[in-house]
Parts: sequence; structure tokens; C-alpha cells
Amino acid sequence: MSFQSLGLSEALLKAVSKKGYTTPSPIQQKAIPPVLEGKDVLASAQTGTGKTAGFTLPLLHILSENPKEKYRPIRALILTPTRELAAQVYANVKEYSEFLNLRSAVIFGGVNQKPQAATIRQGIDILVATPGRLLDLQSQGLLSLKRVEIFVLDEADRMLDMGFLRDIERVIKSMPEKRQNLMFSATFSKDIKKLAHGILNHPVQVEATPENTTVEAISQKVYRVAKGLKTGLIIKLISEGNWKQVLVFTRTKHGANRLCEKMIKSGITAAAIHGNKSQGARTKALAGFKTGKVRVLVATDIAARGLDIPLLPHVINFELPNISEDYVHRIGRTGRAGASGEALSLVSADETTFLRDIEKLIEMKVPVEIIEGFEPDPNASTQPEKRQQRGGGNRSRNSRSNNSNSQKSNNSRRPKRNSDSRRNDRRN
Repeated sequence: MSFQSLGLSEALLKAVSKKGYTTPSPIQQKAIPPVLEGKDVLASAQTGTGKTAGFTLPLLHILSENPKEKYRPIRALILTPTRELAAQVYANVKEYSEFLNLRSAVIFGGVNQKPQAATIRQGIDILVATPGRLLDLQSQGLLSLKRVEIFVLDEADRMLDMGFLRDIERVIKSMPEKRQNLMFSATFSKDIKKLAHGILNHPVQVEATPENTTVEAISQKVYRVAKGLKTGLIIKLISEGNWKQVLVFTRTKHGANRLCEKMIKSGITAAAIHGNKSQGARTKALAGFKTGKVRVLVATDIAARGLDIPLLPHVINFELPNISEDYVHRIGRTGRAGASGEALSLVSADETTFLRDIEKLIEMKVPVEIIEGFEPDPNASTQPEKRQQRGGGNRSRNSRSNNSNSQKSNNSRRPKRNSDSRRNDRRN
């Protein structure tokens, strides 16, 4: 199948060709036709499958067929959970709309709102936003959603994970009842299906890959190691392997900072990205990582979604996530678009339960290796440390989200999630 056969306009085909794409991915083949037909769509797709183009291309096609050139109200809203994902989706919208007379903008917290508001005031067709900043600007009367024709909820499962349910409900009430709705999620959990039931109207359900599966191209391995020897082991692996681009995940923000500092002292260029970092620092760190100036990017799960790093060869779990699904999202940063990748996990005794839960989810036993000099402690407890699950470095009240104060509400309706992870995520 070719992009031409999907019924996209010549301007979009030109943009797709310019990016070097010739054949649509499975999720694009399944999602684009029903979207072009004006139907609501509920789509499940893992990271790296091309899902952004799956909704961006048909959305742009529909809007370009009925232009509003004089006064441009917001006609399409794409809601994303994190700043990084919002920026990436916006970049894709700009690329694909290069040869169309459509305007777009992106808004998120952590940066000055005045330039964002000024862009919207000039008139835009497509708005990419995180929930908090969107509701902030709306409450100030700086934008209106009353003319939205197409609503896209991207990474819906992550939205629920981060406690955005009430914000999503507020956004939906601000839009016309008659509109086209597209929901994309990595999984079709019960919570997602419940959310979809309240938003979508007789949706077409499409699925690119089985639920909760990891990318086949990713080589996975576990290194059993004593907790206190993890830093030495990861430095050894990166140095001796001469790895040039490595994404490392820690469970806490302070843990990310500490590991980053130790790597720099050992001669490895590294940068940390997490919720306590300003948007400017996060953007600079990611840019340095992509260009090769920074060899190692140390991140909390805030970066597990939305980072688009082509051909990323290595992902290392310095600490396993206590939410099994987060493991899938973390390692999904590598092995994208058919490329090969390697995912390594440093597992201490107290993470044994987490490892078992992950293996149950992905339905496979991950190969285990022990390196001489970095053996696991035979006397260590196999029970997860309460400190890691309940606070660690993420309990600071200063780590409130810059998106919106509205994210404080309705805790009782949020899906159950570790409080440390929730506080860490909501910095977006």
C-alpha cells in the first residue's frame, strides 16, 4: 500500500515524500481511511509506530478541504500529556502542512505565555496543547474552543496515569458537541475504554500491535547487581562499550541528578531531564543529546513518552519502574520504526518483584547476566523499599506542574498510581 492509495491530497503527499516516507505504517493504513471519512477513531499503537502521522495527515487533509482564511478560529485541538510530546507533535504538524495554507501553534507550561497567546490571537487552525496551559489561557479569555471541529486525545493512557481526567472533562465541555474525535493510546485498558465511551461516538477501533507487547526489534537483558554497585556498572558498560547515545531511566528526580553528576565526574558527558528542570534546560539537554554533544541523557518517566530520537541504540533502566507498563514505554524509545535497539536493566534484589511483574506483562523471561565484580548482594532483601515507592526525591511541593493549578482536583477519580510517580509526572 502507498500513501497515494489512502486518498491524501497532493500537498500532503509532497510533504510525506519530502520526509522520505514511501509506505504507510500499519497504524497509518488502518487509521487514516476512517478519519478521512469523518468517523471517530479509537486507536491502539505502541511508540515508534508512526501514530502521530496517523491522525495528523488526515486531520490536515480535512481542514485544508474547507479553509477559513480570513478569520482563523481553532478548528482542531490535539491534547497531549507532556511538553516534549506536544513539541514533537507540533513539529510533525508543521512538517506535514508545509505546502498547505494552514496555521498551527503549540502551548505548554514552563515558558512565558505571552508569545503563545499572541500567536493564537493572530489566528490559527490547529492547536497542540497540554491540558494545564490550555485551561489557563482559556480561563483568561485568551483562546476559545467553541469552533473546534476535530479533537485528538493523544497518549490517552498516559493522560489518565498523570491524573488529567478532570482536565480532559473540562476541555470537552468547552468544545461543540458535534465534532470528530480521535483517541490514541498504547493500550485498551478498562479505564481507557470507559473514557472512550464518554468521548467517542460509534468509533472505529483500530489496533496496530497486540496490547502490552514490546517492539520485537529490541534486545532485552537484565544485569543482576548489588544496589550500591549500580553506578559503577553503568559507567563500565557505557565506557567500555564506547556507547555514544544512551537514554537512562531513574525512578526519582534527585536520583537522576546524582547519577548525572557521577557520570560527568567519570568523564562521560551527561544531562538530566525531569520535572524540576526548567523547560529551557530540558530543551537544551534533549537538543544536546540528539546532536551528540551529550552522550547520556538521564531521565525520569516524564521522558518515557513523547521523546522522538531517531535510531536511539541504547536504553538503560538504572532502576526498574514500579508500574510495569512504564517499562514498555521506556524501552520503546529504542527500536523505533523497524530499527534495532538494546534495552538493559540493572536489577537489585529489592526490584525482584518489579521484574516478575514486567515479565508477566510482556510474556517473556528477560535473559539475565552477572558481571564479575558487580555481583548481587546475596543477603539483600527482595522486598521493594518503601522509600523508593513513597517519596524518594519526588516529594517536594515545589515540583507542582506548571501547566495548571487545576490538576490538583478530583484525586478520587484518578486511576490508582504510585504517588511518587504521579508527583513526578505532573511537572508537565
